[in-house]
Amino acid sequence: MTSAPGTDAARATPAADRRDIALLFATRILRMFGYGFLAVVLVLYLTAIGLSGAETGLLLGLTLLGDAAVSLWLTTHADRIGRRRVLVAGAALMLGAGVAFTTTSALPVLLVAATLGVISPSGNEVGPFLAIEQASLSQLVPDRRRTGLFAWYQLAGSFATAAGALTGGALAQASIAAGSAPADAYRHVIVGYALVGLVIGGLFLLVSPRVEVPRSAVRDETVRGRLGLHRSRGVVGRLSLLFALDAFAGGFAIQSFIAFWFHERYGVDPGVLGAVLAGANILAGFSALAAGRLAARFGLVNTMVFTHLPSNVLLALVPLMPTLPLAVAALLARFAISQMDVPTRQSYTMAIVAPDERSAAAGVTGIARSLGVAAAPLIAGPLFATAALASAPFLISGGLKVVYDLLLYRSFRRLRPPEERAAG
Repeated sequence: MTSAPGTDAARATPAADRRDIALLFATRILRMFGYGFLAVVLVLYLTAIGLSGAETGLLLGLTLLGDAAVSLWLTTHADRIGRRRVLVAGAALMLGAGVAFTTTSALPVLLVAATLGVISPSGNEVGPFLAIEQASLSQLVPDRRRTGLFAWYQLAGSFATAAGALTGGALAQASIAAGSAPADAYRHVIVGYALVGLVIGGLFLLVSPRVEVPRSAVRDETVRGRLGLHRSRGVVGRLSLLFALDAFAGGFAIQSFIAFWFHERYGVDPGVLGAVLAGANILAGFSALAAGRLAARFGLVNTMVFTHLPSNVLLALVPLMPTLPLAVAALLARFAISQMDVPTRQSYTMAIVAPDERSAAAGVTGIARSLGVAAAPLIAGPLFATAALASAPFLISGGLKVVYDLLLYRSFRRLRPPEERAAG
């Protein structure tokens, strides 16, 4: 049974550690609110300022690709140069990207800002934050509590993304109703995204040194040429390839594209789109809590695979539904089970590597996911912009994700984390 921060199980954690856990949860909540806030309007904003479908796809692809490159360096060096320093640097990149997107519509400038800054077109995590926060949380709690804590961490993020999507859609719709041009209305939302980066940077400065890896435990030689890894390089490499495939598949149906598809197919306005995505993220959050309980009973790998498979079928069914209510129902049903693999996947990665490899392992696998998802918008953007092909990305995404699930089960079903080996 998982426990929320603040319950009896959580109270066994020292007060100083509980304070750091609370701060890391707060930054997660604010950041994911910002990501959801932005995702509803980002593609609408880019098209409103005159970018074509191909240019939008290129921009989103470079956003994710640049994020992967910057985050790879930051996360693989975080345990040596300081986790808190890297988190503050990531917040500064988030602020900078938001400012650039609100102050210019020039494609070359946007491309530079997208490549070097931190922008989330998907409503999901980007930047170095997730890897370093999870490495820090894993250091603050025992193994048996790790998956449960990650489930609550995922729930908090999902609810925050939902609130952000609902708020972003409502703000944009209200601005348009008040007479603002669509581009100006969407720009107000992006200003809010930049402010989130400023606030979380301040919160990261309050986190204590207890989240840092002790200097004696850091193997400096592993940073040079090995991406911060030593004994786990082979396992992390295999996981990274699989996670890249899953992310590439997911990149065909990121939330910004889903919002755009519903807007073009059914004429859904931003306020309703925000409500739909909010509901989807709330359901995704509850599924994370269920994942913690299922993992304790059936194991992390089994939970990852056998909850993910049916969600992929539901994703492929969304564009095949004949009416808007049925399409929304299929999407919501998909989100209700689609995120059970997230806390289990993250916990599994932390469990099978050494403590001084955790930031690097989470970073490398996270970067692999960023690289995978970065390639997809280059293909999906033109498809969504072509009426006859607009449904294809959903089908491609669902099919590739099924392949990922089967390969993951085949490769890792026998490699068990310490808490499962200890339980027999």
